[in-house]
Amino acid sequence: MKHLLKLADLSREEILSLLNLADQLKYERAHGTPHELLKGKKLGMIFQKSSTRTRVSFEVGMYELGGYALFLSNRDLQIGRGEPVEDTARVLSRYLDGIMIRTFEQKEVEDLAKYGSIPIINGLTDYCHPCQVLADLMTIREHKGTFDGLKLCFVGDGNNMANSLMVGAIKTGMKFAISCPKGYEPDAQLVRWAKENGECLVTDNVEEAAAGADVLYTDVWASMGQEEEKAKREKAFAGFQINTKIMKAANKGAMVLHCLPAHRGEEITADVLEEHANEIFDEAENRLHAQKAVMVKCMGAK
Repeated sequence: MKHLLKLADLSREEILSLLNLADQLKYERAHGTPHELLKGKKLGMIFQKSSTRTRVSFEVGMYELGGYALFLSNRDLQIGRGEPVEDTARVLSRYLDGIMIRTFEQKEVEDLAKYGSIPIINGLTDYCHPCQVLADLMTIREHKGTFDGLKLCFVGDGNNMANSLMVGAIKTGMKFAISCPKGYEPDAQLVRWAKENGECLVTDNVEEAAAGADVLYTDVWASMGQEEEKAKREKAFAGFQINTKIMKAANKGAMVLHCLPAHRGEEITADVLEEHANEIFDEAENRLHAQKAVMVKCMGAK
């Protein structure tokens, strides 16, 4: 595995291999077993979008793997002053062993991989969020024991999270449903792919999407860069919420996930979030283990 640019690039077998390694690294960490699999390696972390979980989990993960992580904001790099991505990629490839980037355009991630000579890891773009979904899949398998026969329902914006969750669900054999307002659907090409390769429902009816779900998932109504749309989105997404009524439409024992940060009272009610806090914060912790697996697969000994 050379890069992690988007989940669609990975086979089912590659995804399961990453999850198995993440499980192993989590077990070893819990038992105090060192695993300096990237000893002496250097990861550059480019942030053009702010972050809590992504920055801390990658930095801690690289430290625990025996390597070193450098935080690079767009204020620290010439890329923030107009240096072409292709030049940045070639320069950083001379200094580093890998790059994680959290940015807006997917093309920027793809171009880093095209022009650089080191592994590139997508820490988030407006198109997809593969690292988060690997952690989500890890958490689902931990709590449910399998992906077989499960239905994953996403409630909210057809954004980067919805795009990656749809791919992750279909690739691992789950059914996928999303409930979103008209005009806020996921990427049309990915929806076509999902329907051709598995069971996928796109609807504006929340209860229809949640019916028979084993996993309910939501995200904020307005993501980074959409702050000026907040009022418009609050109106459009009213009712697109995980609450006790929606939980009753899902299967008994359904789990709830949220990529965080959560806005209680908007996309999820406080009572549902607190009832499922263990699942949600297991999910947040699993960012660390899943991303360590990604770094080892991309940057480790070949």
